[in-house]
Amino acid sequence: MVSVLLIGIFTRLTDVVLLLGRPRLLRPYLGLWREEFRHTPYRARRTFEVIRALKASGQRFRELIYGETPLLTAILAFQRAGVGHGSRLVDLGAGRGRVLLAARWLGAEARGIELIADHVTRVEPLLARAGARLQVGDATQEDLENPTHVFTNWLALEPATKARLIERFRTCRPGTRFITVTRPIEAKDFVRLSRHWMLFTWGIESVWIHEYQPGQG
Repeated sequence: MVSVLLIGIFTRLTDVVLLLGRPRLLRPYLGLWREEFRHTPYRARRTFEVIRALKASGQRFRELIYGETPLLTAILAFQRAGVGHGSRLVDLGAGRGRVLLAARWLGAEARGIELIADHVTRVEPLLARAGARLQVGDATQEDLENPTHVFTNWLALEPATKARLIERFRTCRPGTRFITVTRPIEAKDFVRLSRHWMLFTWGIESVWIHEYQPGQG
């Protein structure tokens, strides 16, 4: 527990240092941090908002809960996946959208899909100031024809949810790259390009980079 607290403090500090020279991103980041402390629908498992989201998506509560991705981790992972100017990144299960700021730091277009509407309504105006978009939606039904890169925290998802997501991934253009946390995409046509050990708020995890290559893998 102490180690997790120390990691949390360290990653917050590195986030702020990274953004000191980019006030357009720093102000929204601090706003996201404020909203995290002010309110979260997860404190009460059975709020109307959480029940609605679970029924609509068919997911379980534990699939909605996982740690944050630090900005430095996201930036390094995205760089290794080739994210940069001209890239279009989509974060599936974006929470409050911290990862979107990492994509904007690299000059990419950034869009997040989040099941919990309360997250979106509270922070969407903040992210818009950074040039990012956060939308309410179910990742397993999202239109994925446009992105060049897709990020998702594979750690918390149930096998049935992963299977539905993989079907959506197959609607992407060949060459689309996928960044997943902890586990790789174990399906035909998704070629593993690399694996990296990176720091998250709960500890060290694997980050996998894949490329969608129909007919291969």
